[in-house]
Amino acid sequence: MPLLPDFELETYFSRWEFKARYHLTASDAQSLTLRELLAMADPAEVEAFDRLWLGYTETFGAPDLRAAIAGTYEARAPQDILCFAGAEEGIYIANHALMDPGDHAIVVTPNYQAAETVPLSIGTATGVPLDPDRDWSLDLGRVEAAIQPNTRLVSINFPHNPTGKILERDVLEELVALCRRHGLWLFSDEVYRLLGPDPARHLPPVADLYERGLSLNVMSKAYGLSGLRIGWIACADRALLTRMERMKHYLSICNSAPSERLALIALKARERILARNNARVRENLVLLDRFFAEFPELFEWRRPDGGCVGYPRYIGPGTVDDFATDLVEQAGVLLLPSRIYRSALGPTPTDRFRIGFGRANLAEGLAAFRGHLRRNQR
Repeated sequence: MPLLPDFELETYFSRWEFKARYHLTASDAQSLTLRELLAMADPAEVEAFDRLWLGYTETFGAPDLRAAIAGTYEARAPQDILCFAGAEEGIYIANHALMDPGDHAIVVTPNYQAAETVPLSIGTATGVPLDPDRDWSLDLGRVEAAIQPNTRLVSINFPHNPTGKILERDVLEELVALCRRHGLWLFSDEVYRLLGPDPARHLPPVADLYERGLSLNVMSKAYGLSGLRIGWIACADRALLTRMERMKHYLSICNSAPSERLALIALKARERILARNNARVRENLVLLDRFFAEFPELFEWRRPDGGCVGYPRYIGPGTVDDFATDLVEQAGVLLLPSRIYRSALGPTPTDRFRIGFGRANLAEGLAAFRGHLRRNQR
C-alpha cells in the first residue's frame, strides 16, 4: 500500500489547536467532564465503572454497548454493529473491506480528507462536488455519470463537513435507489446525525434504508465525547462486518474498556446530552447570524442545516489563507481555511473557511474575532 499523504487538517491542528486561545473551528459539541458524565449514570453503573476489569474487550465491542448503539437505529440489531477506536478507523477499514486494487469509488467533495485519500490508496476515485449555488446539494446525475464498471461504492457525508448541508430526503432515497440498481455499496458518514438546530431535518440512517448501506457514527461529534474514542459502523450485511472485524485485528484489536463503559452511560443518557448540545447549537447560531450581519463586506454566511460547523465565504481583501493566518497569529482565533479541504478529485472552493459552533465559548471567541476586524478596518 502506498504511503498516505499528510492529513492536512490534522497537520494544521497539530500546529494550532492547543496553542490558539479561541478554537472557533472545532467540529464537535461541547464535551463533558468525567464527573458530569458519571452523574448521569445510575448507582449500579457507577459501581460497575469503579470495579471495571482493565483487560482486553471483545473486538466487535461489548455486547451491551452494541445493544445500546443498535437502539439508536430503527432496523438494526446488536449483531449489525461493529465498534471502532473512533470514526477514522471505521473509514479506513470499511474502504479496505469494500475495495480491491483497481476498484473505483465515488466521493462527494469537499470532504473529510480520509474519504478520498483512503480509497485512492487502494484504487481510483471520482469526485462529485456539492454545488454552493444549489445550496450545496448533490447532483445525482453527476453521481450516475461517474459510475464505471469497476465502481464499488459511493461515499457521502450528511450533515456535511464542512458546509453543514443535510441532503434532501427525496435525494437520499433516489441515491439509495441508484446504488441498488447498480449493486453499489453506500458508505454514509453520519457522525453529525441528530446534531443541529432543527430535529425535523435529520435523515434516517442509511443502514436502515439499504441492505448495502453502511452508517458510520461516533461518540465524538454530536455527543461531544471525542476523548472516549468510540465509533461504530451499522450494516445489515453481517458477513461484511466480520470481514471488517478481521481487519480490526491488525489495528486497534479492541476498544478501551473504560471508554466502552462511559459510552454506554452516555448512550443511555443520549436524549439529555443531545438536548443540551442542540440547545447550544441553536444559541450559537444566533450569535453567528448577528456577527456575520455586522460584516457584509467581508463575509457571505449561509446558516447550516445541521451539525456544528459552517462554511462562510470570505469576500474581503487578500486570500482566505492570509486572513486566517493573521487572525490566529494576531488575535489567537483559530479558523480552518478552505485549502484544508482541497481535493485531488477536482476543484473545490478556495475562498471559504470552517467555523464551529458546538462549544460553549463562542461568544468570547467572536468578541476577539470582532476586535481583530475592527482594528484592521482603521
